[in-house]
Amino acid sequence: MSNIVKMEVQEAIKALKRRGLSDRQIARDLGVNRRTVKRYGADSKCTNPQTGKKGPQSSCEPYRERIAGWLEDGLSVERIHHDLAAFHGFEGSYHSVYRFVKTLDADGGKRVFRMECEPGEEAQIDYGTLPLPIGEAGRRKKVHVLLVTLSHSRKSYVEAVDRQNTESFLRSLENGFRHFGGVPGRLVPDNLKAAVIKADWHEPELNPKLRDFASHYGTVILPARPYRPTDKGKVESGIKYVKNNALKGKRFDSLTEVNAHLRWWLEHVADKRIHGTTKRQVGAHFEEAEKAALKPLPAGLFPCFEEAPRKVHRDSYIEVKGAYYEVPAQYVGKEVWARWDAAMVRAFDLKMEQIAAHTRLEKGRYSRVLGVGGCRGSVAQSLGYFRQKVIPMGEHTLRWADGVIASDKDRALRRVQGLLGLKGKYPPGRVNEAARKACIHGQYTLKELRLWIEAPQNQETFSFLHQHELIRNPNTYDGIAATGDLFD
Repeated sequence: MSNIVKMEVQEAIKALKRRGLSDRQIARDLGVNRRTVKRYGADSKCTNPQTGKKGPQSSCEPYRERIAGWLEDGLSVERIHHDLAAFHGFEGSYHSVYRFVKTLDADGGKRVFRMECEPGEEAQIDYGTLPLPIGEAGRRKKVHVLLVTLSHSRKSYVEAVDRQNTESFLRSLENGFRHFGGVPGRLVPDNLKAAVIKADWHEPELNPKLRDFASHYGTVILPARPYRPTDKGKVESGIKYVKNNALKGKRFDSLTEVNAHLRWWLEHVADKRIHGTTKRQVGAHFEEAEKAALKPLPAGLFPCFEEAPRKVHRDSYIEVKGAYYEVPAQYVGKEVWARWDAAMVRAFDLKMEQIAAHTRLEKGRYSRVLGVGGCRGSVAQSLGYFRQKVIPMGEHTLRWADGVIASDKDRALRRVQGLLGLKGKYPPGRVNEAARKACIHGQYTLKELRLWIEAPQNQETFSFLHQHELIRNPNTYDGIAATGDLFD
């Protein structure tokens, strides 16, 4: 066997030696003995471009441009070392990175490179808040806009939500992954409360649900450092772009319409633009270079929901976060299991079989739209039943109940039930008199009725109310209230 080492092996030894690899590692990688490495690598200790001195190059040299870009974006040495090790196979120590950064600083701070991530490597995340005119009245409503931007191609996903909680945040991220058709290797969110329990430069404490979410999708969460917007510089200007280009001056009927418009805008405007840094059309760049590099989506969605038992009220409703959802009437007085997330509320019987499903509503709203038969008429039927039970309480009490039904149908059943509950607490005549006064003043809430009931019964009246010829006797107002004629 010839002892002559092939020229390509010699050149490989020299190249690896210049990169700072040890003789042992080079020998292992090339399948030669250490004496061969020492012989042919002896003359590879050429002038180091970092220092101008003889000696091996730093193990950081292959990452020079990347490190310089990270420094320009404001990343710390700790963060740079972490990202090199986690995403680029770097095996050097923190101190080797620190020394390399010092040599870059010694060059006079001439860092002209921007950090550009590899395809599929990273997505940056941010929220923006703005008032949007929503609904027929055009009243401005505070809306949270979530923006997810892939750091390589700058392709984005944007979604408007009405609350900035953990469940909403995670569902929006999932929608973003489906929009991209895959999962980026790293997510860089801001220190929003939905994601981060305690912000910290070095060891931020993540929300446990977010950690589980990251594990489910096989990604890594690295929140931006507090007060360092450069950590997510690729998405900061994007929020302003969405506000000014997509939403400014628009009026919408609903939040659903807002998101439909944003999906159209992403496809026909945002994806068609030529990005100022990449000099590429965003959508085409994504399709050609980044889409295939994303991690595949898992088979199922992340199970992000809250759940708790709920007792079904007499009106066939259960309460979840201040809103009310109808379930089949046969469950009145029984306990069911409620499960909800940012989008849906579902009810299950004790066998965990679904009995109702509703779109999530805002606090104080009622939902009657069910996928089960026989429920839609239950409220009206119950109102008729409970109204009949009010009749023995007195004429004015019945008139007050009818006023409740006419003024607020959604809350009528509960208020009439509350009215019936007063029978055992107060004399019927007292309730009837209070109802008369409440009707005169157009007051149809239980709180207002109770104030009249609990008011002193023998209030002092001023003599001039009875003596002055231009002042009617208070008893005449009974007739006015009954006829509705205020100008007899």
